[in-house]
Amino acid sequence: MTTESTAGARSHDDRLASAQRESREASPLPGEHAAAIERLQQLIRIPTVSRSDESDTDWAPFRRFLEVLPELYPLVHAKLERELVANYSMIYRWRGREDGNPGVLMAHYDVVAATDDGWQHPPFSAHVSGSADDAVMWGRGTLDDKGSLAAILEAVEASLSEGFTPKNDIYLCFGHNEETAGDGARQIVDLLEARGIRPGFVSDEGGAIVEGIFPGVDDPIAVVGVAEKGIMTLTMTVDQDGGHASTPPRQTATVRLARAIVALNRTPFPGRFTATNIEMIRTLGAHARGPLRFAFTQLWLTKPLLLSLFGRLSDETRAITRTTQAVTMLQGAAAENALAERATAVVNIRVAVGSSVAEAVAHVKKAVNDERVSIAVERPSEPSIVSPTTGPAWNLVRTSIERTYPGTIVTPYVMLGASDSRHFTRISDFVYRFSPFEMSADERGTLHAKNERIRISTWLRGIDFYREIVAGL
Repeated sequence: MTTESTAGARSHDDRLASAQRESREASPLPGEHAAAIERLQQLIRIPTVSRSDESDTDWAPFRRFLEVLPELYPLVHAKLERELVANYSMIYRWRGREDGNPGVLMAHYDVVAATDDGWQHPPFSAHVSGSADDAVMWGRGTLDDKGSLAAILEAVEASLSEGFTPKNDIYLCFGHNEETAGDGARQIVDLLEARGIRPGFVSDEGGAIVEGIFPGVDDPIAVVGVAEKGIMTLTMTVDQDGGHASTPPRQTATVRLARAIVALNRTPFPGRFTATNIEMIRTLGAHARGPLRFAFTQLWLTKPLLLSLFGRLSDETRAITRTTQAVTMLQGAAAENALAERATAVVNIRVAVGSSVAEAVAHVKKAVNDERVSIAVERPSEPSIVSPTTGPAWNLVRTSIERTYPGTIVTPYVMLGASDSRHFTRISDFVYRFSPFEMSADERGTLHAKNERIRISTWLRGIDFYREIVAGL
């Protein structure tokens, strides 16, 4: 490390230490829960940033994370068996009294990158602001997904302290690269499958407690992912002779690519309701006000109108009903006065349940309709199977939510993002995606963005949720 980079690291450490002192001095933590909150702070302060190119990943924070867990949760590490997979992912086995199908509680501890720019408090400071009653913790990973990981460990540690032993085995599975490759979770599943383990219940991050997302419904809603969309990357490429920008041809590589992007953007995927969409609408519609209740419960009459409404209501409702496409990265010439010999656009595709990777690729090719634009498919993953919304596994999720958040409406939905749990559908038919925290629209908007934060009160209730799940397994 050079003198300059050493100075930069010290500067970062100094800012972090200052932010931590400010957090402790400005906002006393709720007394009876102070130790648990401080444990979460310690985990948030470890910058476990995963990178798409793992050669760019700084693995020292990951090793520190693995080292600190036994210090923070001594009973978990004394009573459960921990096994490392792919060097940094973890499996904990909590042996049960009987030999039934085990349960799995999942989370991941890697986070996306963040700099101090634009943050109200530094992203790895775990600053706590507000009074004891309305305290908020700021930091990368509070919502996605160290908050869930810490809540699971708090629930297990507390249960162990009371001498509790689950009925069946419980596995805690914590991935280290969900934000990038996700192969830590895949290798965990490979290992469990080789051992003949078929979980009767799997819980991972996903939906949350939300309000104001469904017209006419005022009560809080717990949206539980019973499936998730497929995901893939398409790269659109135009190869063409380059040259000096002073003598451009009528159509450069970048222009041809731009026309392809515009054509694709003008051709959205068709919308349709899946069986899960219908169940969600009927569930929430039963709680809607006035005429909206009729519209949401009499789908034999109103389905076409509602499909159109979902397409216009918000980005979220539009995404619920169709495969989505988003151009996320562009690359052209290497110099401002040179014509691009190769122009590329990266398209992120989220494949709707009921569709397929092949169908999505065919749609893109038809929309672009230009043989000079080559289309390459990378890392395709089909939509997941749909987990049932009846039976013991679903009932465990539903009753645990209702006991933790009384008065909340519980509904299934199709998760729009991808999670590590998609790998577990290979060995379990009962995979549910739910983060047991209240999230406002503003808070949801901080996921992978600036000012990610969690309310302390809802994080503590998340611990109660996992204690309910543990008791039911």
